Amino acid sequence: MAEQPPPKRFPDRDEVAAVRAEAEPLEPGGELGSTRRLAGRAMARRGMGKLVFLDLVDRSGRIQVICDVAVTGEIDIHLGDVIGVAGRPAKSRRGEPSVLAESVEILARNTQPLPDTFHGLTDVELRYRRRYLDLLMNEESRETFITRAKVVTAIRRALDEWGFVEVETPILQPRYGGAFARPFTTHHNELDADLYLRIATELYLKRLIVGGLERVYEIGKDFRNEGVSFKHNPEFTMLEWYEAYADYGDTMARIEQLLERVALEVLGTTAVTFRGHEIDLAGPWERVRFVEALERHELWTRDADELRAQLTERGVDTDADKDWTQLVDHAFSHYVEPALIQPTIVHDYPVELSPFARPTDDDPSLTERFEYFAGGMELGNAFTEINEAAMQQARFDQQSEQVEGERGDADYVEALSYGMPPTGGLGLGIDRFVMLLAGKESIRDVVLFPALRNM
Repeated sequence: MAEQPPPKRFPDRDEVAAVRAEAEPLEPGGELGSTRRLAGRAMARRGMGKLVFLDLVDRSGRIQVICDVAVTGEIDIHLGDVIGVAGRPAKSRRGEPSVLAESVEILARNTQPLPDTFHGLTDVELRYRRRYLDLLMNEESRETFITRAKVVTAIRRALDEWGFVEVETPILQPRYGGAFARPFTTHHNELDADLYLRIATELYLKRLIVGGLERVYEIGKDFRNEGVSFKHNPEFTMLEWYEAYADYGDTMARIEQLLERVALEVLGTTAVTFRGHEIDLAGPWERVRFVEALERHELWTRDADELRAQLTERGVDTDADKDWTQLVDHAFSHYVEPALIQPTIVHDYPVELSPFARPTDDDPSLTERFEYFAGGMELGNAFTEINEAAMQQARFDQQSEQVEGERGDADYVEALSYGMPPTGGLGLGIDRFVMLLAGKESIRDVVLFPALRNM
């Protein structure tokens, strides 16, 4: 007789974790009289006479299912099958929280051999390419991505409470801007126009500040056609916010408060372990000026030839650095950034590196920009935004003379000409922040489907 097709639904399901919690207080051999309905994967099977023991796993956890075949009938379950179980919470004689099955039904058959269920899926490349298997076999992976979801939810909750409005801006843009990066290019057939996948949401969000929304944020994908590393993926998730009537000092205080709050909400602590370091996200964080950070390494100079010579003398390859801007950025990323283990705000960046930041009051060659770091990597970037059209156009003109400088955006300059309030803006790399909280050393471990080379 042909096997009956599986049912199309399994309603009124209870989570494994909730049923375990009911069974936990019972004495060994005890049981409750009420029936619960569970569904998930059968990830282990053991036989003992007329009893069959299954390990049932759902998103919330694992529980033992005790099947008396005199009650349930023969158990024709393969490892990895999706099953539905009705039964009573109980505790086995050995003290294991369990379910005494009254019925077991197959909801979906697994027709493939599973990886070693004891060791999980350990092939790193296979874990990234077949994330469904990674999630199926590795509880730690499931927890990581649940943590990621909680981080995003907690960020939204905080910003919403602070009066920010969540918005959506275009992913396909007629011109790209808001960062130093190479874009992905595509073509719109109907419009007969080349478009770019956005590299940042910045310029559109600031148009909304001009329009009077005052506090806006977006959590979304950005795309950069660049290299892949432990902290870089071609598509990545960013939070950007912009707050009218605030400057970079206000923004420093906000980001300290936000990351501390999110860590406490998601982990219950501000202390995390990342790349072998114990890191505490509780504020206040250390603050250091950009110039001082390089001076500590005797690498601060505005002379490109001198800086190149100093780096070359120390064995740093500068062949790819075409001008002073790239050299000083290289010096910072090579010597300063890796040593910023505890949360640190580096502020007052040179104007050449900061096309959208207002100058500092006491030195027009520096800007009210900061980046913040932890675990030896940058988490995000922030400015007191330029809000004068003429100044912004002058910065675009200055950038056009630099290698890979920020391209101009006439429409954005026109928007500023209508008047933008004093504004503080910030970007936070969600992927890197999750890496930090989850203790993951590669961005591929916190992105469900990372970019990979073809096999």
